[in-house]
Parts: sequence; C-alpha cells; structure tokens
Amino acid sequence: MFTPIKRLLNASRRKKRFVTATYDVVAVMVSIYLAIFFRLGATPFEFGIEEAGSFLATVFATVFCFIKLGMYRAVLRYMTLPAIGHIFLAVGISAITLALSGFFFKSFIPRSVPFIYAGIAILTLGGPRILFRTLYEQYYKRNKPNVFIYGAGATGRDLAYALIQGNEYHPAAILDDDSAKVGQIMYGIRVYHPSEFDGLRSLYQPVKLLLAINNVTQGERLRLLEKLAHWPIEIQSVPSVEDIAAGKNSVADIKDLDIADLLGRAPVEPDPALLAKQITNKNVLVTGAGGSIGLEICQQALKLKPAKLILFELNEYNLYRAHQTLSKMRINLALNVQLVAALGSVQKEHRLSKLMATHEINTVYHTAAYKHVPLVEDNIVEGIRNNVFGTLACANAAIANKVESFTLISTDKAVRPTNIMGASKRLAELVLQALADKQSQTTFTMVRFGNVLGSSGSVVPLFKSQIRAGGPVTVTHPDITRYFMLIPEAAQLVIQASAIGHNGQVFVLDMGEPVKILDLAKRMIKLMGLREKNANNVDGDIEIKFTGLRPGEKLYEELLIGDNVEGTGHEKIMTACEEKLQWDDMTILLSELDSCCHYFDVECIKRILLEAPTGYIQPTNTKKPA
Repeated sequence: MFTPIKRLLNASRRKKRFVTATYDVVAVMVSIYLAIFFRLGATPFEFGIEEAGSFLATVFATVFCFIKLGMYRAVLRYMTLPAIGHIFLAVGISAITLALSGFFFKSFIPRSVPFIYAGIAILTLGGPRILFRTLYEQYYKRNKPNVFIYGAGATGRDLAYALIQGNEYHPAAILDDDSAKVGQIMYGIRVYHPSEFDGLRSLYQPVKLLLAINNVTQGERLRLLEKLAHWPIEIQSVPSVEDIAAGKNSVADIKDLDIADLLGRAPVEPDPALLAKQITNKNVLVTGAGGSIGLEICQQALKLKPAKLILFELNEYNLYRAHQTLSKMRINLALNVQLVAALGSVQKEHRLSKLMATHEINTVYHTAAYKHVPLVEDNIVEGIRNNVFGTLACANAAIANKVESFTLISTDKAVRPTNIMGASKRLAELVLQALADKQSQTTFTMVRFGNVLGSSGSVVPLFKSQIRAGGPVTVTHPDITRYFMLIPEAAQLVIQASAIGHNGQVFVLDMGEPVKILDLAKRMIKLMGLREKNANNVDGDIEIKFTGLRPGEKLYEELLIGDNVEGTGHEKIMTACEEKLQWDDMTILLSELDSCCHYFDVECIKRILLEAPTGYIQPTNTKKPA
C-alpha cells in the first residue's frame, strides 16, 4: 500500500481526526468555489466580506453535522453504507446553509449554486472516503486467506460481514442449495450453487469451508455433511444460535464441527418436565464439577434455575475454570442463582457432610471419578479409593443430611469389566444399591452410559491432534467398537434419571448401534479436508495405524449385564434389574477391601473384585501396576 496511506493508518486517532477535519474544511471551500465557477464561467466574481461569511457558515455547518453524526469517531477504513448516508445528509444541510447564508449576508450566491455545490461536495467529501476504503479493502484481501461460506441465510450473511471486518479470513464465495438465492450479492460476495464448487476452488483456492447453517434439523445437517465430506476441503462451522444467544460465542467464532456431526446420529431429545423436577428451585451439589461431564451437568442445571448450585472439585484450576464459565453464563442468561465453588476430595466424608448441611442440599450428582482405563490399571489402590470409597463417603454424607436424590455417573465398562476402572465403578453401583435397601430417605440411582464424545481423554480430541500433526491416527484394533453419546446427552440423561428413579435403580440409555472407531477416524480425516493414506492411496495425507488392544481393553462394550430390562417413562431410558449385595455383606467386603488398600496389596484387591458380584474378569495381558 502507498507510503502516505500507511503513515495515516499508523498515526494516532487524534492526528487522524485532525487530518480528516482539515481536509473537510478545504473540500467544502473548494466545492463552493467550483460551484460558483461552473455557474458563472468566465464572468468576473468579486469575493467580499459577505461571501466570506457564507463560506464560513457553510464550512461550520458541514463540520458541525459531521461531528454530530459521528463521522470523526468512525474508523475510515471500516466506513459502511450508513456512513455514506450521513455524508448525503450533512451535504444537504450544508447546501441549505449556503443558500440561507447568501440571503442573510446578502452575498452574491446565485440560486443554482447550492444545487451545484451539493453535487460537487458529495464527490469531494464522500469520494476520497470511499476510495480510501476500497484501496484498504483490496490491499487487506490480498493478505487474508480465502474461505467459502456454505449457507446464504441470516447466519451466513452475519458471518460474511464479520469476516470482512475481521483480519483472519476473506469470504471469497457463498454456496447455497436454494436456487432463489443463487446469483445474489451479499456485501460484495456472490452466492453460487454447490455444483460450482470445483471451478470456484480452482479460482480462489480456499483454505476452509465454513458451515453457516443453524436452522435445519439434525437429520438434514447429517445428510449435508455426508455430501460435503467428499469435498477436498477442511470443514468448520459457526456456533449454534443457542450459544450465540447465551453469550458463549459470537458468529465470527469459527470452530471445528460439532461432535454431534461426527457421531452420525441425531441426539436424544430430553423431557423438559423430567429435567426440572430435581433441580428447579432446589439446592444442587455436583461432585467433580470441573470435569467434562460434571461441568456440562452444572451448565444444564444452571439453565433450570436451581436456588443454589454447589461446585465440588479437587483440582483448583478446574474448579476456577468451571466457576468462571458458569458465572459468565449466569450473567448472560440473567439468572438469580447462587454459585458456590468448594474445594475438596470426595474421600473426605466430614467435609462433604458439612457442605451438604450448610447449603441444605436436595440433589447430588456424583461425577467425580478416575475414569482413564490405563491410568487406573497402573494405579489400582488410588482408583479403588476414589471410585469406591469416594462414592461411599458421598453417599453416607447424603444420608446423614437427608438429601432427597443422589445420582451416580457410571459407565458401560462396569458391565462384565475386564479392567480395574470398570470393576471399581460396578462395585460403586453395588455400594449404592446396598445403601438403597438399607434406608429410604435418600433415593440412590445410577446412570450407565457409553463413551462421551469430546470429553477429556476421549478419542475425538486425540484424533484431532494427531490429524493436525500430520498423523498417524492411532486405533487399537480395526474391529473395535464403542457406544457413543454427546456430553449434553449424557448430562441430560443423568438429570432425567434422577427424576424418574426409584431407590437403587440402574439406568441405561438406548444408544442405538455401536460406532466402529475405525469409521470414526476415517470420517474425521475427511471432514478435516484430508485423505486417508493407505495401500490403495499412497498419495494420501493421513495414515491410520493399529497399535493393539491396551491392558484391560475390550473389543466390544456392553450396557447390560443380563436380559432383565424394563422400560421407564422416557422412551430412550431403560432400567436394569441386576444382582446385588445386602448391606451386611457389603460392610464385610468393604472392610477387607479397605485393609488391602491400606497395605497396597494389589493382588488382594483383585481377588476381592473377582469374588464380589462385579463380573470382573482378570485379563491375561495386564502388566504389574506401579
């Protein structure tokens, strides 16, 4: 860009305003002189005090109008259509001032001069501004990578405008299936039919395709993504309308595709009445509130307007982050909910009991647990302490404080477990079932579901980082499958189960067909605009490498131990009737298990898990834990 323009761009705001105002004064005076010159031609014109008064009055009126209309507060390089309208308005007032001043000062201003002046002033005042904006925009476009926008609706228009004003991407074209929109021009960007993608891609060489569609059903969105997945371009999307309305994101916050898009199925819709039953106007405690599931439960609960929401978390940073997120959400939604951030371990029963008593807790969601299979396999004692005895401490505190509802987050790995993490969660279920039979004032329910897409430690963030690093993407086995659900789905299921549960029930979600991990990896590679590298495509981008099953890992996960399953009031939630222990027997088991943990006797712990009705099957390929 020209050196004078660069200097002006880098000057201070005050200097820019001074230069602009000085130019406007000169431009108005020159415009008046030219208007008179064009009107009189070669006829001599005497410039006296009266004419000077008209000139000054017109200059003053023009600059005053520009100040009042905010023309000197606006950033010149971002001047938009309303600013051009302001120029027309100011010039109109200026022309009227010129005409009136000729009458009051009795200066020689022919009647046609104000009209000629108006035309010239629009050119001298507006022309340089438009030229400056055009030069800057053209220069700026060359320094921003091109992107395509899919969707010419309101979201697409807002996104295009935000990108034009921003400094990251330049929207080169908009694509839309609606033939009525094809050919339209939005902020200087043409709308094309998707069939023209190949030609447009060769012309503009976009780096991304930004999906700007929020007003379609999940099924329509999935069908669209299935079509776009074959395009050789990375696909990202704008936030949902709900996130924008809640203040979580703006329309310009480009992000990777929603996890729901990778799942390949529509999410399970919640029942609003069930969601509200155990939360609205009640005091709610969430353990493990800084984790993926815990934070999502807190966010879902906050929307349902509890009286208090207590966040209980061992990790200080995770608690701080969760409290900040929820505080911002509370402000954006204008909610009058008391948020309490409480540090502590779920193994400290006295701490939990005092917390529940102080805040008169009605509902507890127990999400705190060690859940990563290999880590728990290598740290068996701490896994049992946290997952089993931590659950027992929380449950005892709830009973002591007459908590109405207590819901445990369990896992499909608790079904016929082949690893310590799954066995510990199954034993935690048995503890709550025994307590449910022992007393009736606190209703204990357990919610068992599959893997949660997007949670910490899930395959999705791992695959994304591997793809961005150039691969390879690591899959343990070509046939490994898992049940998947979304974080919001998991949180909503937990909340609804607590509302429909009877004491001691285990709930599972009808999650449809399990997902093949290999298919998920291939889908992610495609949607990130890359190609799989294999024997049939040696020129591909990302290789998929099989690493072998990890200790305690199964090819297939299950949600039910037996076939004794009943329906509930929710069409997608089932309840399982499974073997359990009486409290007297459980007390003996826990006492022995506690002793084994105290002496770090891992073999003793495994023996108890094998003898208890956990269904634990000790794998043959486990290594000795540290």
